[in-house]
Amino acid sequence: MVIAIDFGTSNTVIARWNPVTQQPETLTIPGLSIQTHQSSPLIPSLVYIEEATQGKVLVGQEVRDRGFDVKNETRFFRSFKRGIGADIQGFLPEIDGQFVSFEQVGELFLNKLIAKLTAMEGGLDSLVLTVPVDSFEAYRHWLAKVCQDLPVEKIQMLDEPTAAALGYGLADQEILLVVDFGGGTLDLSLVRLDQRMQNKKPLGFLLKWGNKSLGENSAQKPKIARVLAKAGQNLGGSDIDHWVADYFAKTQKLAVTPLTIRLAERVKIQLATKNQASEVYCDDENLESYELELNREIFHNILQENGFFTQLDQSMTSILQQARRQGIEVADINAVLLVGGTVQLPAVQTWVKQYFQPEKIRCERPFEAIAQGALQLAQGMEVKDFLYHSYGVRYWDRRHQRHNWYSIIKTGQGYPMSEPVQLVLGASLENQPSIELIIGELGDQTGSTEVYFDGDRLITRRLEEGVINVKPLNDQPGARTIAQLTPPGSPGSDRIKVLFQVDEQRFLRITVEDLLTNETLLENQLVAKLS
Repeated sequence: MVIAIDFGTSNTVIARWNPVTQQPETLTIPGLSIQTHQSSPLIPSLVYIEEATQGKVLVGQEVRDRGFDVKNETRFFRSFKRGIGADIQGFLPEIDGQFVSFEQVGELFLNKLIAKLTAMEGGLDSLVLTVPVDSFEAYRHWLAKVCQDLPVEKIQMLDEPTAAALGYGLADQEILLVVDFGGGTLDLSLVRLDQRMQNKKPLGFLLKWGNKSLGENSAQKPKIARVLAKAGQNLGGSDIDHWVADYFAKTQKLAVTPLTIRLAERVKIQLATKNQASEVYCDDENLESYELELNREIFHNILQENGFFTQLDQSMTSILQQARRQGIEVADINAVLLVGGTVQLPAVQTWVKQYFQPEKIRCERPFEAIAQGALQLAQGMEVKDFLYHSYGVRYWDRRHQRHNWYSIIKTGQGYPMSEPVQLVLGASLENQPSIELIIGELGDQTGSTEVYFDGDRLITRRLEEGVINVKPLNDQPGARTIAQLTPPGSPGSDRIKVLFQVDEQRFLRITVEDLLTNETLLENQLVAKLS
């Protein structure tokens, strides 16, 4: 069985390839999924840890059915995807005598989904996982580590917007703009779908490979999806939920709790189809009830006050600028595909219409397009992609008396790289025993965000203009040293050569050569695994 999982901040969607109909279909997982008349089957991205030492958890709808999503307990986790691979400021909870990280919570969530899928008829042979376009290597490396222990022969990754473009099944030779706006991220991707005449093996981020290739016998003609431009940031529906909860806290003097955030989310969802929305909040302590009312006008003001539309405009400006550098104007974009729960808000759809004609905008498959499109990767679809982030090394900026970052591999570089980038370094002290180098993945210089704690709330904060959002890959004891020098080094001459290479999985690797002894000190080493 071929499965694709769109692991989202608020909801997760699972799709499979039906070998009889040769079409994708969205799966319902009994006990975990919820389905309404308004949407496809969704699995709420929720986890409640019953027993940490044994990995016993409730996930998805199981959590809501037991009412754990509205209780202020350390065992309950929501929006945990945003914390995976992020530099979190704040403490992580101690459960059953051990500290639990967001990476562990995400692994528990995915492992339970995989266990349910492998138990289904037909088993699980091939898996495609989707990732946000703005994901840093730390997130992808975590996902790769989780996948190595899964009982699945073939596992691949694909950017969510690219998957959405494939999921809408539009004609070939079209330029598509995907606006993927979910619970945790806003991702924009400009994609061109072309027909390919020669049969080639499907590409992507190949994380694991068994003995079978499930795309080899597909009758579908292979296509190629070319990613032309990308833009993204940590902004999503969960931020809006907190803003609405803050509004009720301010106007009705209510504490912000998991229950009020859940009610704020329900109000937001109602406003997607109604001009006025309300929920009732009951305070068990003083036995009072409150009517949480909101109309679209006040809701629009809340969004505006929190810089919502400004951030949207920054992302749209970025991707249109990238497009123009390739000779693509707004009029050349054939369709705009809206995916993710947040695109259902009228305020978002109105914003998109400021840039594009209404007849070009498609919004009929907001939840299932990504998961179903990702299945195309296992059916003969080849994806040509490029690096969204730069890679750089840290240095001391004497002019500003602070550390800064020098980019060595630029945004827009295709991968896998045909030729490595070379950096030559020398010793700075007499009898220097080793050379250290801190390597990082560099986000945008403007428009970046960071994830952090405000009390027990996991939220995002906009960085100032000109600040680079950097995720160091090896800034820990033992990992910074890339070369032990025997004999020790001396100033005045080049001593080591470092070769940087990005592989087919979009991971950075280095090779280190000692120019004095002609020895290879490190060979094709994954930077995130330096120790």
